[in-house]
Amino acid sequence: MRKLLTTTAIAAVALMALSGCSTRTDTTGGSSAAAGFPADSLIGVALPSKTSENWVLAGGLFEDGLKAAGFKGDVQYAGASTTVKDQQDQISAMVTKGAKVIIIGAADGGQLGTQVKAAHDAGAIVIAYDRLILNTTDVDYYVAYDNFKVGELQGQALLDGLKAKKPAGPYNIELFSGSSDDANSAVFFNGAMSVLQPKIDDGTLVVASGQTDIKQTATAGWKAENAQSRMDSLLTSTYGGKTLDGVLSPNDTLARAIITSVKAAGKEIPVVTGQDSEAESVKSIMAGEQYSTINKDTRVLVAQAIDMVKVLQKGETPEVNDTKSYDNGKKVVPAFLLPPVIVTKANAAEAYANDPKLSPLTK
Repeated sequence: MRKLLTTTAIAAVALMALSGCSTRTDTTGGSSAAAGFPADSLIGVALPSKTSENWVLAGGLFEDGLKAAGFKGDVQYAGASTTVKDQQDQISAMVTKGAKVIIIGAADGGQLGTQVKAAHDAGAIVIAYDRLILNTTDVDYYVAYDNFKVGELQGQALLDGLKAKKPAGPYNIELFSGSSDDANSAVFFNGAMSVLQPKIDDGTLVVASGQTDIKQTATAGWKAENAQSRMDSLLTSTYGGKTLDGVLSPNDTLARAIITSVKAAGKEIPVVTGQDSEAESVKSIMAGEQYSTINKDTRVLVAQAIDMVKVLQKGETPEVNDTKSYDNGKKVVPAFLLPPVIVTKANAAEAYANDPKLSPLTK
């Protein structure tokens, strides 16, 4: 596995990102922002429903950060039952109110084309936050952690955890992926499978259920109950007389649901991956249950998005560091990617040393 970033390295990268001191990369296909806009302009932030701790945290950080920067922030969450329709309406309202920049954490990245076109037509700049907006030329920038790398780290963590638990394979594993309406789900899954597939091919890993296609592994709505129900079914249908050694889980909420299912079945907890550094999962990792998570500091990501807005307000071009990787089906979206960090019990204290919420949990 690639060398883990130390806390110092993470801080250095964050500082570089927020200060804009690294080399700028020219972008193409962006909305015209040459004239800039008034310093007290309205900035819209459209986020999906509150399915994880990080989305809840992001909303508060955007509200506080935009206010501190002198902007008028309009931060909205889509409802849980009519998520996509809510977000479409919220973006349309932001356009009507005259938002100069609209930051979108997409509820469904494939169903916002009409709204972002309207935003562009009105002169607004569109930033995709954390999740890519698909099949439209009307998205200017993407700010996120490197989500393919997230998947790679999860796949490698699963291999490392399995080897630590049992030196030699074969190992029985199962695969879970995120919601099919989230563009990140396939990126995470593909990143993980780039590491796991060779081991499946050589027989080191055995997906005993045979469910290896992303459509079979998907978890609708990223809902814990859906992951738990699928794990219940897998245990009943496949693991009556077999040992489940590991589970690829794309995030912490689903990881805990999978562990709950295994416990209820009276089986030994397998190696389970995760993502998002949710407090309950950090506790689980320190207790020796969940094996790993991914640290993607929401504070740094929100700050980077707001930093982009500040640069745009001045009529300048925001810094990006990837102009090749994120093809949304209509254009390659210029991106600023932050580095994710794998966290296990072994490095949790270091990884969260500067996080006032999570650091106490590693003591």
